[in-house]
Amino acid sequence: MKDKNRDLAIQLRHDLHRCPEVSNQEKWTKAYLIEFLEKHTGLKIVDRGLWFYAVYHAGDDKKNIAFRADFDALPMEENLDIEHASQNPGKSHKCGHDGHAAALAGFALEIDQQGADKNIYFLFQHAEETGDGAAQCAVFIKENNIEEIFAYHNISGIPFKSIGVIDGLAHWASKGMNIVMEGKPAHASRPEQGANPAFAIAKIIDAIPVLIDPKNTKGTVLCTVIQVDVGEPAFGIAASKGKLLLTIRAEHEAEMEELQKGLEEMALKLGEEDDIKVRFTYNDAFPETVNHKESSDKVRKAARDLGFELVEKEEASRGSEDYGHYLKETKGAIFNVGNGEDYPQIHTPKYEFRDEIIETAVEMFKYLASM
Repeated sequence: MKDKNRDLAIQLRHDLHRCPEVSNQEKWTKAYLIEFLEKHTGLKIVDRGLWFYAVYHAGDDKKNIAFRADFDALPMEENLDIEHASQNPGKSHKCGHDGHAAALAGFALEIDQQGADKNIYFLFQHAEETGDGAAQCAVFIKENNIEEIFAYHNISGIPFKSIGVIDGLAHWASKGMNIVMEGKPAHASRPEQGANPAFAIAKIIDAIPVLIDPKNTKGTVLCTVIQVDVGEPAFGIAASKGKLLLTIRAEHEAEMEELQKGLEEMALKLGEEDDIKVRFTYNDAFPETVNHKESSDKVRKAARDLGFELVEKEEASRGSEDYGHYLKETKGAIFNVGNGEDYPQIHTPKYEFRDEIIETAVEMFKYLASM
């Protein structure tokens, strides 16, 4: 990577870090990235509202390949004493998406200056943290006849600048499930005159171990209780409203959907028995992310030929990634670039993206673009 391009990408990362914006609110972030590319490259920019992409066109008869980076931040306070600390209270880039976006922009600089024998699409995506960004951007694949797509995520727990890869399942599917129950109010001295959802909610929670029993599933299935909220702090009033928030998660998306169906059926049955209205809402829905072996093998070759340590991941990450939406539409892979074995984990207060891995990611992208 050219020194000037590396320095520009690092400065871009710091600028993004100072002004973090959470999912679906990344108006300044998107505009700043577009401004950067318009200033430093001659690439065509296609603005799609919440997201955008840039294009290097090598020819109508050339292969179309894409690279994706996310650019949303987290609703977490910045607590590190760094020169480029977040200026937006309660928001910070504690997942490193500022680094992902800066690396893709740095890669765009290199391709714009050096050329390529393929049509290269640089996809800048919003709202990865909530799972709806890639769901909205997935139309990009068919609209542009993308034949292969790559992305990376920084990760702690593997050697610095190493490349982590896995065939097949790379990230589990997950979803936030809200079970809302509304019964009938009553005086606390006459509970039989009302309909209290507390007992139905308790039965659902009690049934979770049975619903996720590993004897009945092909892969691991999890159901995590996030919040239970029933009634109000008034000792003269029997509870009549309640909600149960769960995160359902599974190695295989189909088994997550089976768990969701089982929970819905149980809640509706209990509601009918106790004369309680039941409704469901969902948020932060992520598909399973399944790497295509042909693409992950390219990642392996790139890492070896570039001299980066290759880490073969033994199991998929339980943490979800909306990148799976793209891999349902075309072949591709997501790989990891190591922050260091003992480096703070992403989504924690002490984490800070390491600028040095920008160049690692760019060199990997350049090699993959040449294959």
